[in-house]
Amino acid sequence: MVAPSLIPKRAGDRVKTDRRDAAGLAKLHRAGELTAVWVPDARHEAMRDLVRARLDAVHSLRRARQQLSGFLLRQGCHYGRPAWTRPHRPHGSSPWAEGSRLAGLNFEQAVHHIVLEDYIAAVEAAEARRNRLTAQIEAMLPDWTLAPVVAALQTLRGMALVNAASLIAELGDLSRFANPRQLMAYLGLVPSEHSSGATVKRGGITKAGNAAARRLLIEAAWSYRFPARLSRELLLRQERQPRLIRDLAWKGQLRLCARYRRLARTGKPANIVTTAIARELSGFVWAIARQVTVTTG
Repeated sequence: MVAPSLIPKRAGDRVKTDRRDAAGLAKLHRAGELTAVWVPDARHEAMRDLVRARLDAVHSLRRARQQLSGFLLRQGCHYGRPAWTRPHRPHGSSPWAEGSRLAGLNFEQAVHHIVLEDYIAAVEAAEARRNRLTAQIEAMLPDWTLAPVVAALQTLRGMALVNAASLIAELGDLSRFANPRQLMAYLGLVPSEHSSGATVKRGGITKAGNAAARRLLIEAAWSYRFPARLSRELLLRQERQPRLIRDLAWKGQLRLCARYRRLARTGKPANIVTTAIARELSGFVWAIARQVTVTTG
């Protein structure tokens, strides 16, 4: 199976027949100019749809919170940051819990209480939807063929269950990449380049490939701005993994944490530093997935 969008085509060629297409594909295949693509099975497509549905739920929750925050700001309620943390709902998960700040608000217009209640209901509905889809991912994961890869990736810092499952659902079988550089290029995390002769000019990352997978890696890369350490949660995730995979994860954490601090000291913007860390993190993702593929046969 090849990618139709990556089949080379001569400019000005406006004659298309089955015979010409077959002959052209045969010549391109002999020259090695055709790019093969990985075709997921029905189970993998179902998992991908599930993680994308959860991502949509997260976006809906963020939008609902922003709408509620905007309404409160218009009414002169300034709570500062970070919003939606424990001080806003100290006695329960609901913002209306007794003693919470939202429950104690008073407005001059009675209709504003109705508006506030509606915004809070929207936030709670979005939270419930996100939690339901998260539970469905956890329930579906044991029967997935790539579940061992997801479990192995959780040994990495910044790769909890949902993040690891979403990443593998978007990328699929990583064994199709011969080396980590191919994965980095596929994710669009390599710098663009326009060089000629003695002139070398590199720009921002190409941003090719799967944008959702690239975003997941960049989110995970932010955790490496802190010193290297094994938290209790990370130790629990590593508990059942082979020693080789745990050593790879620790090696990656030591390298990426040190590199983050080194790049930050040079004065580079935080987003550029994090993107560089995400690029190297994808290499460790590839290395761990390769070990799982070899181990599970």
